[in-house]
Amino acid sequence: MLDSQYAIAFGLFVLSGISDALDGFIAKRFNASTRLGAYLDPVADKVLLISMYVTLAIQDEIGAWLAILVVSRDLLIIGAIILSLLMNQRIKMAPLLISKWNTTFQITLAAAILGTLAFAVSHATQIGVAPYQLTLGEVIFLLTGLVALTTVWSGASYLRYWLDSIGGSEADEA
Repeated sequence: MLDSQYAIAFGLFVLSGISDALDGFIAKRFNASTRLGAYLDPVADKVLLISMYVTLAIQDEIGAWLAILVVSRDLLIIGAIILSLLMNQRIKMAPLLISKWNTTFQITLAAAILGTLAFAVSHATQIGVAPYQLTLGEVIFLLTGLVALTTVWSGASYLRYWLDSIGGSEADEA
């Protein structure tokens, strides 16, 4: 991406998504899940998305505020896990539904922006069927809002879950 090789970057992004979906399918279908895989899969997803959002922000394709929001949420979650370990609190972190929606919107936004760069598609391009047509720029704007909203909601939900998990009283005061 930093060398403006957007078609290659888009292809690699799509390929990584397909391989992630295939890996998940195989693990579930053949009951081949491992404890290591349960940790590595979300870490790999986060590394890909964080690097994508930081790079898009550096290239002024998204606002730096959005990249900071996305990275901050993940740092909040990692920080809570580390703090729990330091406090000798075992917390089972499971993906929340809002987090799954957040990841879906993050991937969709990154793919849309990378696709416009890879194929030189104008933000003025109309998509949809009349009377429900939007420009690509409007779709990216809406996706940006959905990413921001679900990132905050997901971060707050994980924080609440963590506070409840370490001892209810902190959550009641929050």
